[in-house]
Amino acid sequence: MARIAGVDLPKNKRGEIGLTYIYGIGLSTAKRILNKAGISTDKKVHDWKDDELTAIRNIITNEIKVEGALRSEVQMNIKRLLDINCYRGQRHRKGLPVRGQRTKTNSRTRKGKRRTVAGKKKAPKK
Repeated sequence: MARIAGVDLPKNKRGEIGLTYIYGIGLSTAKRILNKAGISTDKKVHDWKDDELTAIRNIITNEIKVEGALRSEVQMNIKRLLDINCYRGQRHRKGLPVRGQRTKTNSRTRKGKRRTVAGKKKAPKK
């Protein structure tokens, strides 16, 4: 089993797809890594030899910020927005969409499960 940056890569997937299981590596970055290491993108993860695996590990550790370091950087960026109390920081604090999406409908991922608010009672007739 290939283990890179603390993540076990799925062994039956193609190399470029397997690398995307690492936080911070998308498809285009995975292709670039494999091209730099001189490995075919179609080669399955379990077919990688030890020297190829070492080359991939070296490229990732030296050139790309992944996993814990990247997560902490993202959290620090969000904390900075909260501290300076800018519009984006306020949206993060309230748990609402940050990038201008509508909130009347949709945005359930950010807002969470619906909480029904009771309607206003009609005044009784005299």
